[in-house]
Amino acid sequence: MPSRAPAPSSARPGTGLLVGTVLVATLAGCATVVPVEAGPEATDPTCASVVLATPEELGDGLERVGTDAQATTAWGEPRAAVVLRCGVEPLGPTTDRCESVTTPSGPTIDWVVVEEDDGDWRFTTYGRVPAVELLVPQEVTQERSTSFVDLLGPAVALTEEERRCL
Repeated sequence: MPSRAPAPSSARPGTGLLVGTVLVATLAGCATVVPVEAGPEATDPTCASVVLATPEELGDGLERVGTDAQATTAWGEPRAAVVLRCGVEPLGPTTDRCESVTTPSGPTIDWVVVEEDDGDWRFTTYGRVPAVELLVPQEVTQERSTSFVDLLGPAVALTEEERRCL
């Protein structure tokens, strides 16, 4: 009975694993995502609708980038991205500045606007459930205004309005 010799191979053992690992690492490098902490109510089904309804860009240089948490999205450079989180803790009465922003298509959204100690700006919807938060890093506000907040109005209007700014 003739014995079977192993088929000749030009590749050394383990080469396929090495090539596969390099390929995965290369592809992962192309898909940079912004690390974000999900809000406590991120599983609210309305949040999925809100995120899906957000625009692909918020203006020149602020195109959508991926995030790693449910009910979130981001725009801009991953190292200094504008980040939206749906399902954050709704705000109670506050003495912080509350701005009513009318969107180009009509809905008016109330946002509580706070400048953080590090120069970042935090916009949190007021009187809406689930609440939505938008973090705009200082690197973005140094180059442009935050007038793009109005572009989020149609998406945020999908949340339920329970009260308004005074």
